[in-house]
Amino acid sequence: MLCRAHALFVLTTAFFCAPLSAQWIHYPTAGVPKTSTGKPNLAAPAPRTRDGKTGLKPDLSGMWMNSVSLPCPAMLKADDGSCAERNGIAPEEVNIGKSLPDGLPYTPWALDEMQRRKANLFGDDPHVRCLPPSFPRAWGLPHITKLIQIPGEIAILDEYNASYRQIFTDGRPLPVDPQPSWQGYSTAHWEGDALVVRTEGFRDDIWLDSAGSPLTSVGKMTERIRRPNFGTLTIDLTIEDAKAYTKPWTIHLKQAFVLDTELIDEICLENEQSIRHLPLK
Repeated sequence: MLCRAHALFVLTTAFFCAPLSAQWIHYPTAGVPKTSTGKPNLAAPAPRTRDGKTGLKPDLSGMWMNSVSLPCPAMLKADDGSCAERNGIAPEEVNIGKSLPDGLPYTPWALDEMQRRKANLFGDDPHVRCLPPSFPRAWGLPHITKLIQIPGEIAILDEYNASYRQIFTDGRPLPVDPQPSWQGYSTAHWEGDALVVRTEGFRDDIWLDSAGSPLTSVGKMTERIRRPNFGTLTIDLTIEDAKAYTKPWTIHLKQAFVLDTELIDEICLENEQSIRHLPLK
């Protein structure tokens, strides 16, 4: 079997996938700027669109994936033209706080909870159990997300288990006392060319990475999403969660544009043959 996640996960979790078939995976992406030699110019300026009363703003629409997981050179090359560190799991999926000098500021409760999760790793990890790829973890998983930006809303379609996320830009407030959800509830506004997304209302059992770093129902997430050029999304992501962390923390994530493809069925439980071999309790 073939899949987007091409032999990516051995030590800490598992990814399951459906067979690939001819679902427009080689159909040219429309509107891609070209260099003088006719090659895709991913360093070209980002497209812009009118977003309600805010005027022209970067259009975040497109097919995106964390750049580490992209095969190279079939999809994209690193900024220096090499393929270094392109074919693997994003560091943030293994440890979302890897880039922080002192690591994540866990509370004693969070450390105890991670030990409990570690003791039953494959049995508790929602991703291994084919549950939704909750954000922010989904930014680091080796699955394509498709952003569709229209006035008043941005929809994020995740090909893993046909999941979705809604980000409303129509000025509505966050809901009061919401039903806890996998994706939370997201509203956003523009600050210059940055889309500032506030998300609350998570479930109490979210995993931020495969190490089991918690996000709880009191957690709040802020994303500052930019498209500095055609081929790149950058995300400055801040988590505030007084139950799991002693202070807010911020990391920087990067997504790369995926050329000449569309979403493909990747239903976790369809013909799944792996879980019987995992050490579940």
